[in-house]
Amino acid sequence: MLGSRADQNSDNVLANFQYYYYEPALSAAAIFTVLFGLSTLLHCFQMIRTKTWFMIPFLIGGIFVTIGYIGRILSAQQNPGPYTLGPFIIQSVLLLVAPALFAASIYMELGRIVLMCDGDRALFVRRTWLTKIFVGGDILSFLMQSAGAGLLSSGTSSSINMGSNIVVGGLVVQVLFFGLFVITAALFHVRNRRNPTEKSRGTPWKKHLIGLYIVSILIFMRSIVRVVEYAEGYAGYIMEHEVFLYIFDAVVMWLAMITMNWIHPSEVAALLRSGTEQRAFTNAWKLEKVGQRSVV
Repeated sequence: MLGSRADQNSDNVLANFQYYYYEPALSAAAIFTVLFGLSTLLHCFQMIRTKTWFMIPFLIGGIFVTIGYIGRILSAQQNPGPYTLGPFIIQSVLLLVAPALFAASIYMELGRIVLMCDGDRALFVRRTWLTKIFVGGDILSFLMQSAGAGLLSSGTSSSINMGSNIVVGGLVVQVLFFGLFVITAALFHVRNRRNPTEKSRGTPWKKHLIGLYIVSILIFMRSIVRVVEYAEGYAGYIMEHEVFLYIFDAVVMWLAMITMNWIHPSEVAALLRSGTEQRAFTNAWKLEKVGQRSVV
């Protein structure tokens, strides 16, 4: 969380920069470091074992979050007052931008679900444009949040204010694209259920769409809270209370990660590969052979 009650007329406010309005909880940071670390390791194993390469951004997001909470551990081990900038920046930036990486894989999975079902006619936009539009918006959101976070750490009052506004803008972009994404997925769901294609029969497309809904709603909820947090300013209520970070960021993002562990996209990827049977995770740890068929 970023915050400063320094004199805004100062050219550089880092000397008076108040990194936290509370003493960071060591136990909470340690618990979530372990939880995210375990989920990330499982994602790494699942991805490599099944060659589900479009989950690479999701995996990187898990690494970012894990390192972010390590940064909070380092801050919690320091004495209140003389917190050092390094761990603070690590946790601030990485925890902020990680969900955009989760989103990239989520967007790519929807395109593959549509392809698996041969369900282009159930979309209101061409499938070939579907991933490009949403990933493009996600990249824009990621770059805006990263640039804003960089300005927030620069130390000058003007750049901190500008950085906060850019972060809010990036989060708003993320919220808008997620809202549009959920609508797109829901319309596809309804249309394909009413008039199922031949290739959608007997495939687990509904299960994987439900997984996307869960993760999307979790990230959407988290992003709304982050928008309010940065819109309130550096001395806002959310930034002054650590509990919001753990309820609306740590818990929510961990639930998103384990949802994708359990409803792993390797099943979709396997069904899209032509040739012999492929192995896929039908839940978090159950690796099974999945019958192959060409969907081209």
